[in-house]
Amino acid sequence: MLIFDADDTLWENNILFERVIDDFLEWVAHPTLDRAEIRAILDDIERANVVTHGYGSAIFLHSLAECLSRLRERPATEAERRRIEELAVALVERRVELVPGVADTLAELGRRHHLLLLTKGDVDEQQRKIDASGLGHHFRGTHIVPEKNVEVYRRLAIEQRLDLNATWMIGNSPKSDILPARAAGLNAVYIPDPHPWALDHAEIDPDDDRVLTLTSFPDLLHHF
Repeated sequence: MLIFDADDTLWENNILFERVIDDFLEWVAHPTLDRAEIRAILDDIERANVVTHGYGSAIFLHSLAECLSRLRERPATEAERRRIEELAVALVERRVELVPGVADTLAELGRRHHLLLLTKGDVDEQQRKIDASGLGHHFRGTHIVPEKNVEVYRRLAIEQRLDLNATWMIGNSPKSDILPARAAGLNAVYIPDPHPWALDHAEIDPDDDRVLTLTSFPDLLHHF
């Protein structure tokens, strides 16, 4: 059984947010704060909003507006909110850019193994991305959850009657894909994202022989 993360594993996600953030930092140009300082403020806002509101582009846009309000020391105007949405048009329109090699690799892996999809975030938004990706037919089950933690993996293992020794969680996030899956007894495949989200960082035990680290998605074909 191979379980796949979606965002930044099957399709690009964080790089789209980073592009918006770059444009946002250019636009807000503060008289006393540099880009790094503004980014630190935004990271703090996002960190708090993720805990309270979860994940997704709507929450991200809310965080940008909140950051602008803090910098301007007043509520964001309707014109400013529209400008933020214009900066984030790729997110608002939910375009999907597949990671190179994903479609062909999934097609081949599906001939050899059972595949599941496990992704976190807003249900409607994640389902739209799955539909837009054209990849949904590769998976015998799709699971969209608010957060991916140890309890989610344990529950999935029970519901799907998984053989933990023969099950692998495949993803780019140490925090939500690798560490909780390992804590639940699954094996894991870590495929680092070249544009990682700062809030997703966590250390993986380099001596854990049940974590396989690969450089690209198509490399899965050499191991499975």
